[in-house]
Amino acid sequence: MTETRLQAQRIVKAFGNNPILRGVDVSLQKGEFGVLVGPSGCGKSTLLRIVAGLEEVSSGTIEIAGRDVTELPPKDRDIAMVFQSYALYPHLTVRENLAFGLTLRKTPPAEIAKRVTEASEMLGLEKLLERLPKQLSGGQRQRVAMGRAIVRRPKLFLFDEPLSNLDAALRAEVRVTIRNLHDRLDATTLYVTHDQVEAMTLGDKLWVLNGGKVEQTGAPLDVYARPRTLFVAAFLGSPKMNLVNVAVVHQGNSVLAEGQGVRTPIPSPRFGTLAKGMEATLGIRPHDVHIAGEGRELSCTLLVEFVEALGFEAYVHGKTLSDTGEGDAKLVVRLDAEHGRRVKVGEKVPLSFDPAHIHLFDKKTEIALDDKATE
Repeated sequence: MTETRLQAQRIVKAFGNNPILRGVDVSLQKGEFGVLVGPSGCGKSTLLRIVAGLEEVSSGTIEIAGRDVTELPPKDRDIAMVFQSYALYPHLTVRENLAFGLTLRKTPPAEIAKRVTEASEMLGLEKLLERLPKQLSGGQRQRVAMGRAIVRRPKLFLFDEPLSNLDAALRAEVRVTIRNLHDRLDATTLYVTHDQVEAMTLGDKLWVLNGGKVEQTGAPLDVYARPRTLFVAAFLGSPKMNLVNVAVVHQGNSVLAEGQGVRTPIPSPRFGTLAKGMEATLGIRPHDVHIAGEGRELSCTLLVEFVEALGFEAYVHGKTLSDTGEGDAKLVVRLDAEHGRRVKVGEKVPLSFDPAHIHLFDKKTEIALDDKATE
């Protein structure tokens, strides 16, 4: 039977009259990598600090490995935390930084040496053990911070935006290191980030937070493919999902979404019965929009305003052309490099939406009309 390593239930946190978390539940099984993702101010770091014991909870309970730790201080929770700032002691060597927590706990010297050696080998720090933090690069400092957590061998690893201070290349490198270490150690990890690439690539399980509430939870690719709310749909994905204001139109046996220069079929079996004239927001990701023709029906015409040529692909930015005067919609379309080179600014390009990948959201509630959206 799989062990529940973290169980945070009905977590509420308020600073005075300002609510930060509004009844959040988070559960992780042993060996899982969970990610809290959302925009700045959504409460994800506050939740992590509550799990760590660095913030008091207003109400709710926290269990780690079956033990209620809600009222316990951080040192008694059997967790290890890696911060955005490296939090290394500047006057201590790498070796001493790695060993510091174990020394405080009066771990036998032989055991300390063994664990420091193991961690430094995992992280490629063997040749840096006698250096001071100021002699290290940003990526090396972050590895030391991770090593200090690893030597603890905790029940739960907590990461609070650990890659924010690194450049793009280092972020990709350290991201792979973190996931590899998690798998090698059979660790249980809760990770906070605002970066959706980190969230999608690292996590086994995702919680998307917004305004102190969980908008959606599930496997990253499931949440991406079937967003339950308009917020989740717009937040996950780069470039963002295209959003168009539409109304439901019944034409014979067909059901269409029409508005802002867009007219495209709705796959009715997936969305069920939609009332005629119903107002909705249509979502379509850039890679699910194609140039019309060759069996693809016209969904809209795009006036090209800008082309991002990235070598292996191109992102075409523009606005839809409407004959009814209800206003255009901004669209981004992903094309392969060959088609991207042919498109010019000012050109009018016929586009087709892939009906199988259309998303629809109720205009008032912003909840997905797709009955297969994950909870």
